Amino acid sequence: MGLDGRRDPARIAQIIKESGTDVIGLQEVHSESGGSSESHQIDYLTEATGFQAVAGPTLVRDNSRYGNVLLTSRKILSIHWVDLSFRSREPRGAIDVDLDIQGEAVRVIVTHLVLRSGERRFQVRRLLTALAEERTRCVVLLSDINEWLPVCHPLRWLDARLGWTKPLRTFPSFFPLLALDRIWVSPQPSLVSLAIYDTPLTRIASDHLPLKAVVRPSDTPLLQ
Repeated sequence: MGLDGRRDPARIAQIIKESGTDVIGLQEVHSESGGSSESHQIDYLTEATGFQAVAGPTLVRDNSRYGNVLLTSRKILSIHWVDLSFRSREPRGAIDVDLDIQGEAVRVIVTHLVLRSGERRFQVRRLLTALAEERTRCVVLLSDINEWLPVCHPLRWLDARLGWTKPLRTFPSFFPLLALDRIWVSPQPSLVSLAIYDTPLTRIASDHLPLKAVVRPSDTPLLQ
């Protein structure tokens, strides 16, 4: 949902195309059967961008799904899901895929953690358990971490496993004060650059500003 109260996948597709990225992690994607083409956001975004989509719905109803989505122009080698649900709270999860980047497998995880601190610690422990399975040399974690405090257990745990990531202020998009969104890249030398993708359109399309990382897994062409 944009700051103007509009749910507009066309401008999200425009941002994706203008950003020049190969892999995109999205949260809070809503897809509803029937109605206009824009109401099924996953189908709309794949058609508008030409990318493949991996859906990670966390809320599923009879005619709609809501949750995380990974979009990519790269070849998908495998798809996994990590259940991050805590007791009877709202279901949460992570998309966990291996992509072929010029012959090298790169693991990319997309997730959206909760606001409650205790539940968030539980979710990060689940992510760390999943990361213990070292399928690839290079790992990229894309997350709305929802961590308001700069020094806390979840951030320290992820930094210890994946390497420190620079906190960039992404929320709220009209006047960013908090680094709620993070990109971790392991090993750290594979991260070429990390910056906020700040344009007039990104400032209104969502209440969070997007992050853009440039990754070079080894001697392969850049992944963005």
